[in-house]
Amino acid sequence: MPKFIADFHIHSRYSRACSKDLSIAELAKWAKLKGMGLLGTGDFTHPLWLNELKNTLRAAGNLYEHAGMRFVLSAEVNTLFYKGDKCHQIHHVLLTPSIEAAERINRELEAFGSLSLDGRPMLRMSAAQLVKIVMGIEPRSLVIAAHAWTPWFGVFGSRSGFDALQECYEDQAQHVKVLETGLSSDPAMNWRLKALDQYTLISNSDAHSAKKIGREANIFDCALDYDVVTTALKTRDRAKFLGTLEFFPEEGKYHLDGHRLCQVRWMPQETKRRGGLCSVCGKKVTVGVMHRVEDLADRPEGVQPEHAIPFQRIVPLEEIIAAALERGVGTKAVAQAYHALVGACGTEFRVLLEAPEEELHRAAAERVVEGVLRVRQGQVQIEPGYDGEFGHVRLFEEAAASVS
Repeated sequence: MPKFIADFHIHSRYSRACSKDLSIAELAKWAKLKGMGLLGTGDFTHPLWLNELKNTLRAAGNLYEHAGMRFVLSAEVNTLFYKGDKCHQIHHVLLTPSIEAAERINRELEAFGSLSLDGRPMLRMSAAQLVKIVMGIEPRSLVIAAHAWTPWFGVFGSRSGFDALQECYEDQAQHVKVLETGLSSDPAMNWRLKALDQYTLISNSDAHSAKKIGREANIFDCALDYDVVTTALKTRDRAKFLGTLEFFPEEGKYHLDGHRLCQVRWMPQETKRRGGLCSVCGKKVTVGVMHRVEDLADRPEGVQPEHAIPFQRIVPLEEIIAAALERGVGTKAVAQAYHALVGACGTEFRVLLEAPEEELHRAAAERVVEGVLRVRQGQVQIEPGYDGEFGHVRLFEEAAASVS
């Protein structure tokens, strides 16, 4: 079976802080430009978006299709609950095989919070309740721990999370077999916890605009079929689930500790030395993903567990071109160069991963080719992200920001 790339976690225009141009047609267009084979719909819990999905998508086996692109019903939800005296807000990605199943799930979930206020609804229920309801309605569904290390909403997050998945999902933990690493961590960081060896680590874009889909993604070599794909994930089938495409984790907006308003960015050791308090304002800094991994890790860096799923780091092509041309990502010059290069080589992922160097030289300026090759070789400098601020990739100059 041919390889395909999948991104399960995206959003619609009904989620807060998302592009108003998001539509199924726009998503399908960009998925084809990127070179993807399967895309989550995002936000099936929102009634207006679900109605749009019903009117736009057509059934294609046990997936859905529009303009030649396959879609799977997906959504992200936020569960807000107390355990002991602590309030937890934990995000989850849901996959389900049909619009009918999505409708049944929505009817149950709307008892716990409004589904029409936000495409990523806040539900006053425990994580265990969510899993029990979803799996009780449709056992073929998949509940994924979303961006597991994000400080505010991840299952292991420093502000709202737990030290173990079992603490969060309680008697339903056996149904949660897949974790999303998030933009600020990669599989190698997660490999440092022996307890995570039993879970499948996936990566998705969490895109808020169509152009951002695929910035992290998953590679499969199997039939484009809901049950085949979800079974490969649940069982960590290395013959069918080949690996993930990852941000450099330093580029994620919660990689290091810090306080964005005070421009304080620290390594975990510095945070501990200062008692977790900002040196400028004296308030608590946001403890990032690297720090949290260090706290929970029981393996040293560099250990790869047996049967680990491989990964490869990428930088979005528009960012590479913008750096090469010394222009902004959204500028006309960058867009023209992007479409010319993709048009010549077929898709963005082919440019980033597979196109031979001589083919790239025929299609793009020398500096753009140099940027693509540097990313393939991991020759990048990054100003790390912290406290909600994305990191910045430097391909042609040294990273300038100081980190304590």
